[in-house]
Amino acid sequence: MRIAVIGLGYVGLCSGVGLALKGNEVVGVATTEEKAALINGGKIPIYEEALEESLKACLKGNSFRATSGLASAVASSSATFICVGTPSASDGSIDLAQMKSASESVGAALKKTGEYHVVVVKSTVIPGTTEDEIVPILERQSGKKSRKHFGVAMNPEFLREGKALSDFLHPDRVVVGTGDKKAAEMLRKVYADFGAPIIETGIREAEMIKYASNAFLATKISFINELGNLCKKLGIDTYKVAEGMGLDKRIGKHFLQAGIGWGGSCFPKDVKALIAKSREEGARMKIMEDVVDVNASQRKLVIEMLKKKVPLGGKKIAILGIAFKPGTDDMREAPAIDIIKHLQAEGALVQAYDPKAGDNARRLLLDVNCHASARDALKGADACLILTDWPEFAELTDKDFALMKNKIIIEGRRILDPKKVGGYEGICW
Repeated sequence: MRIAVIGLGYVGLCSGVGLALKGNEVVGVATTEEKAALINGGKIPIYEEALEESLKACLKGNSFRATSGLASAVASSSATFICVGTPSASDGSIDLAQMKSASESVGAALKKTGEYHVVVVKSTVIPGTTEDEIVPILERQSGKKSRKHFGVAMNPEFLREGKALSDFLHPDRVVVGTGDKKAAEMLRKVYADFGAPIIETGIREAEMIKYASNAFLATKISFINELGNLCKKLGIDTYKVAEGMGLDKRIGKHFLQAGIGWGGSCFPKDVKALIAKSREEGARMKIMEDVVDVNASQRKLVIEMLKKKVPLGGKKIAILGIAFKPGTDDMREAPAIDIIKHLQAEGALVQAYDPKAGDNARRLLLDVNCHASARDALKGADACLILTDWPEFAELTDKDFALMKNKIIIEGRRILDPKKVGGYEGICW
């Protein structure tokens, strides 16, 4: 099938390459010709496992190409996947500016097409958005009617950064939300050989499934962190508790790793958007509000723990890990950002290392010395905070930490091997 993908960020590029690997002819629409040229040259503007190699294979096989020409991409395709960003507005609600702009452009392109076309919303949007906002824009710009001249479907993504391409190719489930039989049939064909159950729902249900999933996972993390804070005071190993809980099939082991909390491009904005929508509808979600508060408190807790060990003014603090999670260079809503800014406000000097996010950190954080290795960041440090559980940190030993001026280590992710490193403290253990 010929498919256009609007937006070539984490979701769009991984989805586009994934669809190409499945035998479709995909045209990805970038915001600029420079970005399109970069991608057509086999380079990716983000770090994502296996993505660059897969992109090169698709380019070589002529199953994927990038362009900045949206109209021609839509006109030459049978389906258009909209994968643009939907960030948080200042009040926590969803910012639909990119979504509306893309929809206007897609609608204008549909005006010139004669064949039935399916517009697939893959961007995360609050329930009601597709039907109340996107469909009217498409109809107005195209001069055509939904379900008659073109179809609309909501097909949420469930991609983990760092594993996004793998998650796209091997999903737990595919959710297709549409009231259009022809659109549903077309998407069933797209996902026919993905080996996952296809759940067909209404558009609003599909939109809510995405939010409900992320909100629940964020809740699991905040729950284990709050429990971990109590376990630490009681001298209990939180991770053993989580292991015992996780073997219960009703609970599961995933997202029960206690530490400094969640961040990234999805959980923070999606939880905030859901809370904002609940307030708008007069159906307050108190549990979700508490989930956000607990997450914020974990970042403050690590600072409080450090201040009990060393005064921060003028001290050199090594930060190991800046990305919000391993396997990505994404720093959006990363706990490290708040923690580093707080350290600097207290007069501390920050020397940091991250295997992939160093360049992003240099652009986003002021007066942070980003080093080329963990050992370089540790040299002469008065204390060390480990904020991302990159696998290479598990290889650090007492010999590496001997480079510090004072061996004060606070673990935020439980990645150090106690057989190799002694005398450190964990935030929840």
